[in-house]
Amino acid sequence: MLKKLVLIAAATAAFAGCTTMRGNEAAKSPAVAAAAEKLRVAMIDPTPAALNALVADDLSYGHSGGKVDTKTSFISDLMDGKSDFVTIAITEQTIKVIDNVAIVRHTLTADTNDSGKPGKVSIKILGVWQQQGPGGDWKLLARQAVRPPQ
Repeated sequence: MLKKLVLIAAATAAFAGCTTMRGNEAAKSPAVAAAAEKLRVAMIDPTPAALNALVADDLSYGHSGGKVDTKTSFISDLMDGKSDFVTIAITEQTIKVIDNVAIVRHTLTADTNDSGKPGKVSIKILGVWQQQGPGGDWKLLARQAVRPPQ
Protein backbone atom coordinates (compact mmCIF):
# COMPACT_ATOMS: atom_id res chain seq x y z
CA MET A 1 0.00 0.00 0.00
CA LEU A 2 2.80 2.42 0.92
CA LYS A 3 4.47 1.66 -2.43
CA LYS A 4 1.25 2.63 -4.28
CA LEU A 5 0.98 5.89 -2.32
CA VAL A 6 4.60 6.76 -3.16
CA LEU A 7 3.94 6.05 -6.86
CA ILE A 8 0.76 8.14 -6.82
CA ALA A 9 2.59 11.00 -5.08
CA ALA A 10 5.43 10.83 -7.62
CA ALA A 11 3.00 10.79 -10.53
CA THR A 12 1.08 13.73 -9.06
CA ALA A 13 4.29 15.71 -8.59
CA ALA A 14 5.38 14.97 -12.15
CA PHE A 15 1.97 16.02 -13.49
CA ALA A 16 2.07 19.22 -11.42
CA GLY A 17 5.49 19.99 -12.91
CA CYS A 18 4.11 19.50 -16.41
CA THR A 19 1.18 21.76 -15.64
CA THR A 20 3.53 24.47 -14.36
CA MET A 21 5.73 24.10 -17.43
CA ARG A 22 2.73 24.43 -19.71
CA GLY A 23 1.67 27.50 -17.76
CA ASN A 24 5.08 29.11 -18.30
CA GLU A 25 4.97 28.24 -21.99
CA ALA A 26 1.42 29.58 -22.30
CA ALA A 27 2.62 32.83 -20.75
CA LYS A 28 4.98 33.23 -23.73
CA SER A 29 2.13 33.04 -26.27
CA PRO A 30 1.28 36.78 -26.16
CA ALA A 31 4.89 37.68 -27.02
CA VAL A 32 4.83 35.24 -29.94
CA ALA A 33 1.49 36.64 -31.13
CA ALA A 34 2.94 40.16 -30.92
CA ALA A 35 5.97 39.14 -33.00
CA ALA A 36 3.71 37.48 -35.60
CA GLU A 37 1.60 40.66 -35.77
CA LYS A 38 4.73 42.80 -36.21
CA LEU A 39 5.76 40.55 -39.11
CA ARG A 40 2.30 40.92 -40.69
CA VAL A 41 2.64 44.71 -40.54
CA ALA A 42 6.26 44.60 -41.75
CA MET A 43 5.26 42.53 -44.78
CA ILE A 44 2.74 45.23 -45.80
CA ASP A 45 5.07 48.16 -45.18
CA PRO A 46 8.54 46.59 -45.23
CA THR A 47 11.70 48.14 -43.89
CA PRO A 48 14.99 46.30 -43.60
CA ALA A 49 15.24 47.18 -39.89
CA ALA A 50 11.79 45.79 -39.03
CA LEU A 51 12.27 42.62 -41.05
CA ASN A 52 15.81 42.00 -39.74
CA ALA A 53 14.51 42.30 -36.18
CA LEU A 54 11.82 39.65 -36.79
CA VAL A 55 13.52 37.10 -39.05
CA ALA A 56 16.20 34.64 -37.94
CA ASP A 57 19.46 34.56 -39.86
CA ASP A 58 18.81 30.88 -40.70
CA LEU A 59 15.29 31.43 -42.10
CA SER A 60 13.92 28.73 -44.39
CA TYR A 61 10.67 29.82 -46.06
CA GLY A 62 8.87 27.41 -48.38
CA HIS A 63 6.27 29.11 -50.54
CA SER A 64 3.07 27.43 -51.73
CA GLY A 65 4.43 27.47 -55.28
CA GLY A 66 7.61 25.61 -54.33
CA LYS A 67 10.11 28.46 -54.07
CA VAL A 68 12.31 28.38 -50.97
CA ASP A 69 13.58 31.66 -49.52
CA THR A 70 16.41 32.49 -47.17
CA LYS A 71 16.39 35.55 -44.94
CA THR A 72 18.23 37.53 -47.60
CA SER A 73 15.93 36.60 -50.49
CA PHE A 74 12.75 36.97 -48.37
CA ILE A 75 13.67 40.51 -47.32
CA SER A 76 14.96 41.42 -50.78
CA ASP A 77 11.73 40.30 -52.49
CA LEU A 78 9.64 42.38 -50.07
CA MET A 79 11.88 45.44 -50.42
CA ASP A 80 12.01 45.45 -54.22
CA GLY A 81 8.31 44.67 -54.78
CA LYS A 82 8.66 41.16 -56.21
CA SER A 83 6.53 40.17 -53.23
CA ASP A 84 4.18 43.07 -52.47
CA PHE A 85 1.38 42.76 -49.92
CA VAL A 86 -1.24 45.51 -50.07
CA THR A 87 -3.33 43.96 -47.28
CA ILE A 88 -2.92 40.90 -45.07
CA ALA A 89 -5.61 39.40 -42.86
CA ILE A 90 -4.72 36.63 -40.41
CA THR A 91 -7.44 34.26 -39.15
CA GLU A 92 -7.66 30.95 -37.30
CA GLN A 93 -4.32 31.53 -35.57
CA THR A 94 -3.07 28.99 -33.05
CA ILE A 95 0.14 29.17 -31.06
CA LYS A 96 1.89 26.31 -29.24
CA VAL A 97 5.03 27.15 -27.28
CA ILE A 98 7.54 24.44 -26.36
CA ASP A 99 10.52 25.77 -24.42
CA ASN A 100 12.04 28.47 -26.69
CA VAL A 101 10.21 27.41 -29.87
CA ALA A 102 6.71 28.36 -30.96
CA ILE A 103 4.58 26.74 -33.64
CA VAL A 104 2.19 29.26 -35.17
CA ARG A 105 -0.51 28.21 -37.63
CA HIS A 106 -2.95 30.52 -39.35
CA THR A 107 -4.77 31.33 -42.55
CA LEU A 108 -3.39 34.30 -44.47
CA THR A 109 -5.65 36.15 -46.89
CA ALA A 110 -4.11 39.03 -48.81
CA ASP A 111 -4.36 41.45 -51.67
CA THR A 112 -1.06 41.48 -53.50
CA ASN A 113 0.69 43.51 -56.17
CA ASP A 114 3.69 41.27 -56.89
CA SER A 115 5.98 42.94 -59.43
CA GLY A 116 3.13 45.34 -60.22
CA LYS A 117 0.57 42.59 -60.95
CA PRO A 118 -2.53 42.77 -58.70
CA GLY A 119 -3.74 39.51 -57.19
CA LYS A 120 -5.33 37.77 -54.24
CA VAL A 121 -4.01 34.94 -52.12
CA SER A 122 -5.46 32.68 -49.45
CA ILE A 123 -2.99 30.22 -47.93
CA LYS A 124 -2.36 28.24 -44.78
CA ILE A 125 0.84 29.13 -42.95
CA LEU A 126 2.99 27.15 -40.55
CA GLY A 127 5.53 29.37 -38.81
CA VAL A 128 8.25 28.21 -36.47
CA TRP A 129 9.45 30.96 -34.17
CA GLN A 130 12.47 30.73 -31.88
CA GLN A 131 13.35 32.86 -28.88
CA GLN A 132 16.84 34.16 -29.61
CA GLY A 133 19.48 36.52 -28.32
CA PRO A 134 20.13 38.14 -24.98
CA GLY A 135 16.76 39.93 -25.06
CA GLY A 136 14.87 36.72 -25.80
CA ASP A 137 13.30 38.16 -28.95
CA TRP A 138 11.04 35.87 -30.99
CA LYS A 139 12.35 35.40 -34.54
CA LEU A 140 10.83 33.58 -37.49
CA LEU A 141 13.05 30.55 -38.10
CA ALA A 142 10.95 28.62 -40.61
CA ARG A 143 7.74 29.21 -42.54
CA GLN A 144 5.80 26.95 -44.87
CA ALA A 145 2.86 28.12 -46.97
CA VAL A 146 0.38 25.68 -48.49
CA ARG A 147 -2.72 26.16 -50.55
CA PRO A 148 -5.84 25.03 -48.69
CA PRO A 149 -7.82 22.13 -50.19
CA GLN A 150 -10.53 23.23 -52.59
